[in-house]
Amino acid sequence: MDFPIPLHSPILLAPMAGYTDSPFRRIARLFGAGMVFTELLSADGIVRQNKKTLDLLTITPHERPIGIQIFGNDPIIMQEAACRLLSHNPDCIDINCGCCAPKVCNSGKGAGLLKDVELLHRIASAVVRSVSIPVSAKIRLGFTTGTQNYMEVVDALQQAGVAFITVHGRTRDQYYSGKADWDKIAAIVQRAKVPIVGNGDIASYMDALNKLQTSGCSAVMIGRAALGNPWIFSGTTPTIKEKQTIIKLHYTHMHEQYGPYGIILMRKHIVHYLKGFTGASKLRQEIIKCETIEEIFGILDILCDKKA
Repeated sequence: MDFPIPLHSPILLAPMAGYTDSPFRRIARLFGAGMVFTELLSADGIVRQNKKTLDLLTITPHERPIGIQIFGNDPIIMQEAACRLLSHNPDCIDINCGCCAPKVCNSGKGAGLLKDVELLHRIASAVVRSVSIPVSAKIRLGFTTGTQNYMEVVDALQQAGVAFITVHGRTRDQYYSGKADWDKIAAIVQRAKVPIVGNGDIASYMDALNKLQTSGCSAVMIGRAALGNPWIFSGTTPTIKEKQTIIKLHYTHMHEQYGPYGIILMRKHIVHYLKGFTGASKLRQEIIKCETIEEIFGILDILCDKKA
């Protein structure tokens, strides 16, 4: 089934709160991610012009194609937010129906929408009507393991006119425990009339290709496994020197976007980049103490010299 957005690769970067900002999206695209997504953005925050929300809308040409993901539970606000986002020229607007964070879904947003399919249909319909670009939705199999209404949800979204649907193969109450159910994702593909993107437990490039083939999905989406490992999008294994180069590039992007505070924000990424390094814990502590990007680069240079 043709994907509504031209892709150089069917392996996409998933939206991840606190992680998929512009610097990380640029790194993912550099290594071949077919498409990237912003972290979930509050429709209310967009409409109210909340500075923290708007700051998350920094997009560079190097990130395209890009989808902007929004969440909310009011059709009118979601519609207005989608219209406001058009000034940023996204390639699609993605409706979040899968976030399992209590502060989101307990108010009927994110995965909370799975409990009210009629409201979800109204929201998706409103957004689709309001914009001329593709609208997508990211869902889970259901709110609980006992209420897996994914076929009903998919039907409602298709009727609303969405261009594609991403399915995370877990329910909301599973969070990220257990295993993603790719058999159910494959069953959705067989029934769906729009492209389906599969998501959940993809641990490597070859794993992504295998799940593409066995599920019949039009694309697959990688989330947590891409943290500290953008090479997952290219299927290559980096040398220590190559890892050093990309860590430096990521730090540079963070510093350019956030100033000195970018060094602090980078801490959550460096934890992932250093996994597997000899003495990773000690190295991480040394880097965390650094106050300048030059100090960090010095430590990385020493590390590479030792490994050479």
